[in-house]
Amino acid sequence: MVEGFKPLDKGVGTDCLGLLRGVWRARLGREPEAVPTYSMDWSEPQGEERMWAAARRHLTEKSPDEPAAGDVLLFRMRDGRVAKHVGIVSATGAVPRFIHAYSGYGVVENTLSDPWRRRVVACFEFPLEDK
Repeated sequence: MVEGFKPLDKGVGTDCLGLLRGVWRARLGREPEAVPTYSMDWSEPQGEERMWAAARRHLTEKSPDEPAAGDVLLFRMRDGRVAKHVGIVSATGAVPRFIHAYSGYGVVENTLSDPWRRRVVACFEFPLEDK
């Protein structure tokens, strides 16, 4: 699914949402809405699940118990905080893996180990076509 992916701006780093936006553009074309400006504490003071709400508007929610390759995982990185990290499932089976942009490491592929799996709060599929 990520084959042929092109970053939003060549030679510029990305965060997890930028990675997801780049895959959206490669698969579906134009993004469905403008992304608001955000910072490290984005939506924390208000306690709003902004990323979860946006995912529900544009992706198809499914059970996080059986993710498939290409699914988008939403993570809550700390208890009591909003969910605001995303990754894309790259492999399932005995050793499930996902791709994400991880601060200090870049765009990486990691095993969906128990510590990561415990942080998953939602799973989504890309729509079949742009809405």
